[in-house]
Amino acid sequence: TVITNLFSAIPKIGNSIVALLWGGDCVCDATLKRFFALHFLMPFILLVLLLAHLGFLHTTGSSNPLGIDISHETAPFYPYYLYKDLLGIGWYTVILFAISMFFPDLFSDPENFIRADPMKTPLHFQPEW
Repeated sequence: TVITNLFSAIPKIGNSIVALLWGGDCVCDATLKRFFALHFLMPFILLVLLLAHLGFLHTTGSSNPLGIDISHETAPFYPYYLYKDLLGIGWYTVILFAISMFFPDLFSDPENFIRADPMKTPLHFQPEW
């Protein structure tokens, strides 16, 4: 509610934008479904944008703001750096797969393995004061 109400500060169209985001007069089921769909789709949209960016970078190369011609000193971007990028992605994928499959509890908290006792509150639960 607080974040979506920030759009109401836009003159003339702010309240209409808030009503559009909410899907009605208040935060309801439609609002939650819209934001869930947004949070689900955003990583895929970012991945497509990243791949498009890398594709354009690999085909055209990076720009030279100084305008100095150094084309005789550079290696072609397409075959060499594409293979280098794919090798790096492959290694990261192998490492992530190995950690998640063979050592799933490597980064977890040791307190997660203490047997739960419904009659006793854990000592680390304390009030803020």
